[in-house]
Amino acid sequence: MTPEQLLPDALLERVRGRAAGYDRDNAFFHEDLQELAAAGYLKLFVPASDGGPGLGLRAAAQCQRRLATAAPATALAVNMHMVWTGVAHVLATRGDDSLSFVLEEAAQGEIFAFGNSEAGNDSVLFDSRTTAAPGPDGGYTFTGTKIFTSLSPAWTRLGIFGKDPAARDGEGELVHGFIRRKSPGYRILDDWDTLGMRASQSATTVLDGAAVPADRIFRKLPVGPNADPLIFAIFACFETLLAAVYTGLGERALTVGVETAKRRTSFKNGGRSYAQDPDIRWKVAEAAMAMDALYPQLDAVAADVDALADHGSQWFPKLVGLKVNATETARRVVDLAIRVSGGSSYFRGSELERLYRDVLAGMFHPSDDESAHNTVANAWLGPLED
Repeated sequence: MTPEQLLPDALLERVRGRAAGYDRDNAFFHEDLQELAAAGYLKLFVPASDGGPGLGLRAAAQCQRRLATAAPATALAVNMHMVWTGVAHVLATRGDDSLSFVLEEAAQGEIFAFGNSEAGNDSVLFDSRTTAAPGPDGGYTFTGTKIFTSLSPAWTRLGIFGKDPAARDGEGELVHGFIRRKSPGYRILDDWDTLGMRASQSATTVLDGAAVPADRIFRKLPVGPNADPLIFAIFACFETLLAAVYTGLGERALTVGVETAKRRTSFKNGGRSYAQDPDIRWKVAEAAMAMDALYPQLDAVAADVDALADHGSQWFPKLVGLKVNATETARRVVDLAIRVSGGSSYFRGSELERLYRDVLAGMFHPSDDESAHNTVANAWLGPLED
């Protein structure tokens, strides 16, 4: 199935039509989510045998890019569900069925969210400030604070992780699991009032002895970088789908900028369209060339994940490089589109004004600019000497 079939124009326009209201009211995209779920969009990675289209990462990225052209905040939040279902798919294609229940439950309508980010934890997946305390039945209770928990009003399954400091002879162990909406021991704060991406409602989640039963503990890993397939799958899906959202945002900004340039007229040039102004044309061309370089990078990285390509030590540089390139390119394109569109884009309610705020969130997602450059430099030059 094509992105146009999975996300028809009529549905896309309804999503676009609601985006400004969600942003203005700092409201969650309940109507969008309901329609997307009804259309089967949340089952992109679900196999055909279970009622889904059975897409790979490349096709899912194309769909998310398309959704983001209508509503970046909706696409960003939906991404968190797509990441977990994508991770389950990527693992399954590599012979690891440890998250098969994720695809099975997604087929039944469950909504997954990502509860891993922690304030001050720049180790990301390689350490945790959340404590995971083992119970007598093989389950764990988790205590800590998770930030940027997108889909906060709607998730039914939240993926979390924490550290059992006593495990592995005191070296510590990172424990991954899922809590259910009805699980005890957590609360969601009403603290999402941000500059942009407001409809995502990525509120803070406080874990206070949140219980995960043994059958929902799916990984125990050593502290620090490691080669477990789960780590690759999370990075591959998170970075690629995130890049898809910001690529779609940049694509929409370019479209709006072109439309505005054609519509605006210049008084000093006898009422001619700004599309005839050499300076405006240069800015549009600059934005278009930047986007043209991004599309094939996104497509190639996603396709290589699907094809089980062996990039060895270059895999993580490719993934973080894609994320940074997508978010930074989108930011540059939005800026050019605003310069093309003039003062009207400065007013609240302008689509470009909203895109300008939304695109700034890209710098906060892992991997950040500094971490990504360190990863790429290490891959090419080796680690820094002591």
